[in-house]
Amino acid sequence: MTHSYRADTYGAATYDMDGGPGRGGGVRQTATRHALLPLRIFLGVTFVYAGIDKLTQNGFFAASGPGSVGEMMRGVRDSSAVPALVDLALKNPAGFGYAIAIGELAVGLGALFGVLTRLAAFGGVLLSLSLWLTVSWQSTPYYYGNDLPYLMAWVPLVLAGAPSFSLDALRAGRRRRIR
Repeated sequence: MTHSYRADTYGAATYDMDGGPGRGGGVRQTATRHALLPLRIFLGVTFVYAGIDKLTQNGFFAASGPGSVGEMMRGVRDSSAVPALVDLALKNPAGFGYAIAIGELAVGLGALFGVLTRLAAFGGVLLSLSLWLTVSWQSTPYYYGNDLPYLMAWVPLVLAGAPSFSLDALRAGRRRRIR
């Protein structure tokens, strides 16, 4: 393999999160390095909002009643792919509701700030998968349900993490400088 000078990099300088000289490389390389940032922001904001919405919604953590997690789980039990998972949630609807809300909040904050991003994204995969197999499973055709696209959107963050504009990247940069 030969390496040569590329004339299409436009001479653009880039900088890391800490303000030091970045890897350079021009517009295309910079865009590639930051390609996951819009996805991180969207998923982070969406999951933080969903968690806060559940935590502040009156009656969500109740075992029954309009808008309650218990009522929702009973409504999807017979049409879910894994009724045993719904039965488990119905044993303690409030606990399940808090687990979902706090999980969404933690996953969203991890994605937004880039803290343990791969772990946060894996949590997002697990949340989306469990909701897809229970709540969204009956959606026909399958692409009308919203949990499957969220599941697939988390996968690139599991694989790549948060290589830019994140506390993970800042921490990695400091480790490199120490060595």
